Amino acid sequence: MSEKAIMAAELAWPDFQAKVKDGKTPILIPLGSMEQHGHHMPLHVDVLLPTEFARRVATQIGGLVAPAFVYGYKSQQKCGGGNHMPGTVSLEGATLVATLRDVIKEFARHGGRNFAIVNGHYENSWFITEAVDIALRELRWDGMRDVKVVVLSYWDFVDEKTIAKLYPEGFPGWAVEHGGVLETSLMLALYPDLVHLNRAVDHPAATFPPYDVYPVKPEWTPSSGTLSSPRAASREKGEILLSVCTAGIIQGLRDEFAPH
Repeated sequence: MSEKAIMAAELAWPDFQAKVKDGKTPILIPLGSMEQHGHHMPLHVDVLLPTEFARRVATQIGGLVAPAFVYGYKSQQKCGGGNHMPGTVSLEGATLVATLRDVIKEFARHGGRNFAIVNGHYENSWFITEAVDIALRELRWDGMRDVKVVVLSYWDFVDEKTIAKLYPEGFPGWAVEHGGVLETSLMLALYPDLVHLNRAVDHPAATFPPYDVYPVKPEWTPSSGTLSSPRAASREKGEILLSVCTAGIIQGLRDEFAPH
């Protein structure tokens, strides 16, 4: 499948129908958010990254990429800075669940049987699980029992060897990577014109107590909005991440969607 034919929304309906009606074409659905990513990156980082991973993977496995979800679940203070931060525009959990459920069911109605949810926003995770569970149950009620959904977050394919390359001074942990080295490096590799490292704020990784408080305490979030410093980010690290994560996702989906 050519790259020009992998974005589902760009197809005329007869071409879309031809690709999905037999159920063999995997459909990749990127899920992101509109969330602040510090002073140095735009609000749609969590949309751009999963969409690009989905696109790269689809070209290798013969898949289609659905339009991305550009809003996600509420940013949490200890992993995304918090929903109180300016520019972060979020959905209620029930809204996200219902919308993703409907989208899966609609693609299945047209013939889709193999789906991959490519997540780019950590807080979406449990709501994706709920949406998939409800969609599969309701599809079974309609007699569709052959639908499979793979749920993945691209960062889960970063292995220990890669972490050692990316963080020679020590890994601060995924929980405080928001707006840090990983996302900034990927953006430098893919969308360098959208990254302004000269505006990045260099500060120690955020620390939090082992509990949450609501309403949030704004003073817990670094004023930059990032939870760790992007100082060590680079295009070269981004290229490493692109290679490792893309290869891992491709292998995983080939394993899961292989004919049986």
